[in-house]
Amino acid sequence: MLPLQCPNFFTSRRSTFALIFLQVKQFDFLILGSGIAGLSFALKVAPHGRVAIVTKKDRAESNTNYAQGGIASVTSKTDSFESHVQDTLTAGAGLCKENVVRTIVEEGPARIAELIALGMKFSESEAPSEDGGKQLDLGREGGHSERRILHAKDVTGREIERALLNAISQQPNIEIFENHIAIDLITSAKLQKSEIQNPKLKIENRCLGAYVFDKKSGRVETFSAPVTILATGGCGKVYLYTTNPDIATGDGVAMAYRAGASIADMEFVQFHPTCLYHPKAKSFLISEAVRGEGGILKTLGGREFMDGYHAMKSLAPRDIVARAIDSEMKKSGADCVLLDITHKPAKFIIERFPNIYQTCLRYGIDITKEPIPVVPAAHYQCGGVVTNVDGETDIAGLYAVGEVACTGLHGANRLASNSLLEALVCAHRAAEKILGTHHASRITPPIPLWQSGHATNADELVVVSHNWYEIRRLMWDYVGIVRTNKRLLRAQSRLANLQQEIQEYYWDFNVTADLLELRNIATVAELIVHCALMRPESRGLNYNLDFPNLNSDWAQRDSVVRRGN
Repeated sequence: MLPLQCPNFFTSRRSTFALIFLQVKQFDFLILGSGIAGLSFALKVAPHGRVAIVTKKDRAESNTNYAQGGIASVTSKTDSFESHVQDTLTAGAGLCKENVVRTIVEEGPARIAELIALGMKFSESEAPSEDGGKQLDLGREGGHSERRILHAKDVTGREIERALLNAISQQPNIEIFENHIAIDLITSAKLQKSEIQNPKLKIENRCLGAYVFDKKSGRVETFSAPVTILATGGCGKVYLYTTNPDIATGDGVAMAYRAGASIADMEFVQFHPTCLYHPKAKSFLISEAVRGEGGILKTLGGREFMDGYHAMKSLAPRDIVARAIDSEMKKSGADCVLLDITHKPAKFIIERFPNIYQTCLRYGIDITKEPIPVVPAAHYQCGGVVTNVDGETDIAGLYAVGEVACTGLHGANRLASNSLLEALVCAHRAAEKILGTHHASRITPPIPLWQSGHATNADELVVVSHNWYEIRRLMWDYVGIVRTNKRLLRAQSRLANLQQEIQEYYWDFNVTADLLELRNIATVAELIVHCALMRPESRGLNYNLDFPNLNSDWAQRDSVVRRGN
């Protein structure tokens, strides 16, 4: 059992009815997150009811917006579904659910066509198609046997957000709440423990909405909806070094866990092999497409080293490349390695990677003439809230789509550029599933407003900032690319102490955005450590020196955690 046992907010010190701020906001669909998963789902359901999108910063701030590489999908006559499926299964190291993989791969092209119809502009090839018309430019990335990455130069995510937000702006049924952060999900199980008693709720545990903190007003609002969608993205900020934006604090996983949903495979955190190494650069990703277009990894002395680790050399799957870089850095004592694409024509580099070229140039690095200093950084969570391919969790009325979900597509290691594809397909399937189940007819019981009780304003915010840094530092040092049980147990022990401090602080003082995110990264950090300790083997992204080999007993076996179990 995890040491984390958050008090129930209906029986805590907040239970005194003191400060009631706003009336309940009622919607048909409540979406937490504004990336590709949340926005595409919103567009599907908007004709059928009122939609609320809750997003932590502005509507375009999401992991999707920072995605450089692209979307993997079979669109070429020389490619095949079977090839894409096999590449995904190989990268997933035996943990992918093949039926899920096939569904997402085979339904991908139709979802891509919908995205293009919304105004998404993918890069086109200079070479004409067989009929003389234009054709999409397809990139190649690590682990892919074919060119199948659709992209918008090296700012694919930004272009996707633009297209989706433009479509959203034309939907009167969609209301976006910017600078709002969800605190906790409201479930019927929690209401049963509160002053609200309703015999009809004993049939099943159902999600009824969420409590949401308005960062500008400092007020807590109550959102009620028969359908709640977690589209909150990943948890990269749990680690000291990450390619993720500041919003990626694992909120959806933490809230779902506290609500009683099953969480799986959190030990599989993907470290992107190539993050720009520069003292003034904050988490800038050097796309895998750079290696896909011929970029070569070298030591600081100029020696190519990937041929000693994998037959695909610099195009090997991400887990292998990240471990290889980590190994080379430890052997040499270097702070980084080099990614060299200078052998390609300067015109090609500038046109294919304009954003990377300009960004590196601002830091004094001309990638057409000199190699890029890079280091691995936390990038993507392959685990998450357990769902089926339709986004359904084991809590009725609660769905999870995108990086926050664990569908079984990625297994122990995500194949590059499969994530945006998964978000598109699963958001579509979730919408179809929900619209076919007459969600609006379900009983929605009365929900109590948020109560602050005797909580006061915090007097020493240094506690939050110190604990935030300590968690991220210990996760980087003890639960990184290469692990040992000793390091994991040390992290687990310290996290247990930090949890106690954080929970006391949470209940004593009024909530703030920083405190809520600290609470969530502490929860997610514990889940990652717990799942890593459960798995007695090295598989995919979970590399443990105490268990360096595969364990046949854990083939096709997930590390599942549920609160109280």
